Formats: sequence, C-alpha cells, structure tokens
Amino acid sequence: MSSRHIFCISLALVFLSFIDVGFVKGAQAVKSPDGNVAVTFDVKDVGGQSDCLVYGVTYKNQPIIIDSGLGLVIKDAPALEAGFNIISVTSSSNNSTYSPVYGERKTIRDHYNQLVVELKESNLPQRRVKLIFRAYNEGAAFCYTLPEQKALKSFTISAEKTQFAFTDDHTAYAAYSAQGQYSNVPLSKIKNNCERPLTIEINNGPFVSVAEARLVDYARMRISPDTSRPLTLISSLAGEVKADTPYTTPWRVLILSETPGELLECNYLILNLNEPCAIDDTSWIKPGKVIREVTLTTKGGKACVDFAVEHNLQYVEFDAGWYGHEYGDESDATTISVDPKRSKGPLDLHAVIDYAKKRSIGILLYVNRKALERQLDDILPLYESWGVKGVKYGFVQVGSQQWTAWLHKAVRKAAKYHLMVDIHDEYRPTGYSRTYPNLMTQEGIRGDETKPSNSLTLTILFTRMLAGAGDNTICYYDRRIDENASHVYQLAKSVCIYSPWQFLYWYDRPDSSPRKAGGAGGGHNVIGDEPELEFFDYVPTVWDDTKVLHGKIGEYAVLARRSGENWFIGCMNGDNRHYLDVPLNFLDKDRRYVAHIYTDDPAVPTRTHVKISRYIVNSLSIINAELPARGGQAIRIVPATAEDVKTYSKYSKKGE
Repeated sequence: MSSRHIFCISLALVFLSFIDVGFVKGAQAVKSPDGNVAVTFDVKDVGGQSDCLVYGVTYKNQPIIIDSGLGLVIKDAPALEAGFNIISVTSSSNNSTYSPVYGERKTIRDHYNQLVVELKESNLPQRRVKLIFRAYNEGAAFCYTLPEQKALKSFTISAEKTQFAFTDDHTAYAAYSAQGQYSNVPLSKIKNNCERPLTIEINNGPFVSVAEARLVDYARMRISPDTSRPLTLISSLAGEVKADTPYTTPWRVLILSETPGELLECNYLILNLNEPCAIDDTSWIKPGKVIREVTLTTKGGKACVDFAVEHNLQYVEFDAGWYGHEYGDESDATTISVDPKRSKGPLDLHAVIDYAKKRSIGILLYVNRKALERQLDDILPLYESWGVKGVKYGFVQVGSQQWTAWLHKAVRKAAKYHLMVDIHDEYRPTGYSRTYPNLMTQEGIRGDETKPSNSLTLTILFTRMLAGAGDNTICYYDRRIDENASHVYQLAKSVCIYSPWQFLYWYDRPDSSPRKAGGAGGGHNVIGDEPELEFFDYVPTVWDDTKVLHGKIGEYAVLARRSGENWFIGCMNGDNRHYLDVPLNFLDKDRRYVAHIYTDDPAVPTRTHVKISRYIVNSLSIINAELPARGGQAIRIVPATAEDVKTYSKYSKKGE
C-alpha cells in the first residue's frame, strides 16, 4: 500500500473520531423504584447553542422541572454546557439499609435507580464530563463528575449553570440567610441568594424542596432567579472552586412529596447522598440533653451538674466568656480566664470537669472562630486531656470553598481526639453527620435566641429542618416565651425540632446557682419545680422512628417519635386555634399504654400554667388536640402496668 493511501486512511480515521460514530442518541431516563419520580436527560439545541445539557423531573407524570440547563463555567476556558455528545450510558440500582449511629429513625433505606451519562465535547480539547442522576421514591438528585483526563487537569469553576425551571408561578418559602426570616412568595419574586433547602408548593401538585447534599470541599450553593428565563432558578455559588481531576461536585437534590409532613419524613434523603460512617469506633459519640451554665462560675457549674443528674440531662456547656472575650486578640482558648464583662467568676473549670466526671456528666466548651482559626490544632488534644466531651464552634466562617473545606476538616480533626461538635452560627448541614457522626448538631436556624414567632418556627420545620439537625437553644422560663408562645409549645418543640444535642433551659439556671453572677441573655431566670418538667426529663434526643401526623407550613405540626417502647408526640400551633385528631394507630395493637398529656391551661396555679392528664390508651384511641393560638400539646406514651390500668381511666374522645 502506498504511503499516500496510508495517509488518506489515517486522515479518515481522524475525521471519524469527530463525528457521531458510537455516540448515544436520544433522551435518557431513569425512574424511581416506585415509578413516581422520573428524571430525563438529553442534549438539545437551546438558544442558538448546539447540544446543550438539559434535564427534567416529573412526579406522578406531572412536570416539576422542565428542560433545565446543566453546566459548569470554567475560568479561562469555555463553559462545560454545550457542544457535547453522549458517549456512554450506564444504569444501576441500589436497595440497601443502614443503621446510623443515631438519628430520627433506627434504620434507613437507601433505594434508588441510577443513570450515569458520560459526555465528550465534539470539538477540541474534547473534555469529558459525567452526570450522575438518581431517582429515589423520595425525590431526585444529580451531580457532576470531571474524570481524570489530559484535556482537563487543574481547573477553577467560577459558576454553575444548574437551572431549576418550573411550569408555573408556584409559592415558595424563602429566606436569605441561614438564620433569617422566612416569607412565602411566588417564584417570580424570589431574590438573589435564597437559602437552601427551598421548599416550593406546586400548584395542584406536590411539594418539592431544592436542597444540597455532600457539601465538603466546594463553594456553598444558594439559589437565585435566572434573569434569562421566567420561572427559572439557578444555582449560585459562594465563590470559585479550585480543584484537580478527578473531581465530583456536591449533589443537587429535589425532595418530592404529597404533603409537607411527608417532605419532612423524607429528609433522610440528604444523609443517603453522603458517604458512610468513616469512624471505626463510635462508642464515644453520645447524644443527649444539654444545659448551659450561664454564670461562668465554679458554683454555677456544679449546680448545673447536680441539676443534670437529677433531671436526666447528659451535658453541661460553658459558652462564650470562659477563656476571655471571644473576639479579644489576647484571649487564649488554652487558658481559663473569665471575661469580666460576662462574669466576675471565680471559675475553676478543671474542678467542675472532675466533679462532672464523677457524676457521669459531660462538659462541653464553646470556642469562637477567632481562637479556632489560630489554635485548633492546640486546643483539640488539650481538651481531650482535660476530659472535655465536645466543642461548640462559634461564628465560623462559611460559604466559600476555603472555609467549607476548613470547617469539615475541623470536624474530622475533632473526631481524632474523641470530641463531638456543635457548629454555630450560619452553617447549615448537608448530611456530613452520616460520615462523621461526631458532628452532633448545628445552628443555621432562627432559634429561640432570636424570639421567633410560632408561625416562623412552623415554617422552619418544613424548610430548614429538611437539611438535618437544628440547635434551636430551647428556652423555657425566659420572658420571651410568654410573649410569643406557651410553655407546652416549648415542651412540644423538644420533640418536633430534631437535635441529637438538645439544649434546654437556654437562659435559665438551677435554683442553687448564683443569682447575680453572669446572666447570659440579661435575665436571671431560675428553674422551678413545675410538674411538667418531667417531660424534659424523659424526652430523648434521638429516635427509632418518626411520623408526621399533621403538618401545614406556618400553621401547625404534629410529630410522633418513638424511642424503644415509648412514644413522644409534639403538637405545635401557630396564630390560630386548631382542633386536630391524633390517632394512635402506630401503637402495638395488643398492648395498653399510659398517655401523659400536657396542655395549656390558664387555670393551673403555676407560673407556667401547664395541666397534666393521664389516661389509658391503645392503638384504637384518638386524642383530641385542642391547640390554642400560639400554644401546643405534648404527650408521652409508655406501656401500662397492671397498677396503671387500675389507677387511670380510659381515654375517651370528646363527643363519644
């Protein structure tokens, strides 16, 4: 064969490599195991650009997301959004269960169908991208993967082109900071940098929440309007992302359900999209209830330890001020030096730690970001040597890739020294507690410190709480409770607002604490002996099962949670009186139980005005929840003894 013929054949082969030989044509789809959720993907010509990346999502055949663009903007290079061919499609399924170290349910099912679409640019440099789509019964998720390749090694993502295009001007529940106020607005009125999860009520359809999962080393996503297209939102990153291939982005998630309550029940989808637990021995990771020591004194610390023992709390926390002013340049988180503006002391923290250890109570310490950023590697091993059980990271920087990566590394470092972590203030979870369960809880919620209205908290429950645990810092005796809610509402909050570390009595102190030393929050509220405090004594912080019995965003919620054989029910109400039936059909059918029912009653002659009633119930019982405006109801249900059956009357629904 002549050299001319060899050259022509070689040229033809080169030409063929740039045309669609072997390419996959047509739309690709994946459905959830139950067939209700469907995700489609295609390459289409859009707005003058050829072969753009486009996806859509339907729920029970109703379009939810329509022809929405996908892509990554690469700095100093063309965006990865158009000019692609599909070179392979791989389908797979998973149906497994796992038991988290703790959670809202003992066992979680991870059941999905997956579609991996590999794409290559039709023109040089022929960069490759993989899109991973998952369809769950609970919703849909997708992420970008940039494989290792010569055409793309080190890169900077300057923006995402991930769109969420809707069919109508649905109602959304929007906030613009992690601890911000929520408002319900039409999609067309959403402003830039809306927080996630963003819950949306589809007109004549289901509820959907746009969320993020597995954010570890990437810039945080928020959600903004896409000004190029009506009724369309777009992911908005908090800065650039620098990385090397291979690299996978966080998941973009759509939780889908018929009701707000089902949406909340499905929040484990965020955990499913994270890596399994990376800690071999988790025996030292222990959820529990926490009281803050507000006086920053030795006497106050020991009083809190005694109170914790008496009332079945597990931890005492020392907050800002124990090592000096939290923002002072001279403050040293390796020393005990009380901020004189907060307390005159004295505080012998080591004596309190030793006292607590003898009484099986753990001590937690707050450290502000200013000390964390310069002293983290020193304080973690030091605190472990002191016998401290956990650290509350305060006012940490969030958003950018730099601080996102730093913070999750700080959680991993804490695990190395057997320290649990609570993150404050603007951090919202994306499921990392599955991988590192020493991350017990986090703020990122407009909690009781900020005097939220009941309607706001009842919006947070179906928005923010889809992301994971929320440290709400529950108040009880502070005057803000009388201004905004009721004491039974606060009892119910300990059931409804999930947090493995549940902070109770946030501005309060035990009776034996000093009165005038300290006084976080400006008050000197003393915890009394009101009978209903038994509910806080008994309530767990983690659960074997969770059911949302009633829920309407901003108006009311009824949650039932099980721990062992015992059930706890929290009923939270907004601005209007409601009468709700609470069926107990989740109880074992062949057993009788005692229902301890806590209700608001102005006639009760205590400062909290809480009435306690006790009845025999079974799985056929239906409890009347008469919820006053801004009030609530709390119920503890335990198996009945023979003596209980003799002592308490059978519950009868009113009108029967």
